[in-house]
Amino acid sequence: MEQRITSRRNPLLAHTKKLLTSRAYREKSGEFAADGVKLLDEAARWYPGLHTVIAEENVELCKLPDSVRIVRVPKDIMQSVSLMDAPQGAIFLCRLPEKKTAALVPGTLLLDGIQDPGNLGTILRTADALEIPVVLLDGCADAYNPKTVRASMGAVFRTQPVSMTREQAAAACREQNIPLLATAMSSDAVDLRQAELRAAAVVIGSEGQGICQKLLDAADQKIIIPMSPRCESLNAAVAAAIVLWQMKR
Repeated sequence: MEQRITSRRNPLLAHTKKLLTSRAYREKSGEFAADGVKLLDEAARWYPGLHTVIAEENVELCKLPDSVRIVRVPKDIMQSVSLMDAPQGAIFLCRLPEKKTAALVPGTLLLDGIQDPGNLGTILRTADALEIPVVLLDGCADAYNPKTVRASMGAVFRTQPVSMTREQAAAACREQNIPLLATAMSSDAVDLRQAELRAAAVVIGSEGQGICQKLLDAADQKIIIPMSPRCESLNAAVAAAIVLWQMKR
């Protein structure tokens, strides 16, 4: 049974808007919201926490579980709630997954301070495609920010993002004898094609700050992506894709 909302002051719409805009509110509520019919299709297929869909009138929805609440709204209300310039006609609410204890295994990508949600989502999408585990370290964007979810193209529904502190990651590498490799623009860095990445934990840092000094000091080896000397750096998501591909080899 579908419901209909025509008032912009409806509590559900206010709740949804706050989920879309506030990380603190998402964590306090134990929920997140995402935008788009294609993403909804992925959530319906892979994510058990989907519970509410707010859809524009006349927008066709994918097959949804019977337990999912469906609310129809006029186009102007959808535009007032959505953060997108051109809303796709559906916003959906999901429960956040229960936090898992992150376990570090050989062949893991560690993300240090990746603050841009689009970059984070793109990295999660690439890692999901190549089936390489990812751990988020300190300073990373929220994996359930709507921009992250959108850039991940549903990867966050298929593979739950996990987090640990820099100290925990470094300690886990030492305890399990996993080589810790850090990407760095450094004179002592080796060409990543000459490094053994498959069984290592490889750190990618943010474009602006790079990898924190604590992790650089703890690294067993520094690696570099060879590029033209006239180029200073690569976008973090592009650099991660190259590293992930080399890890897969």
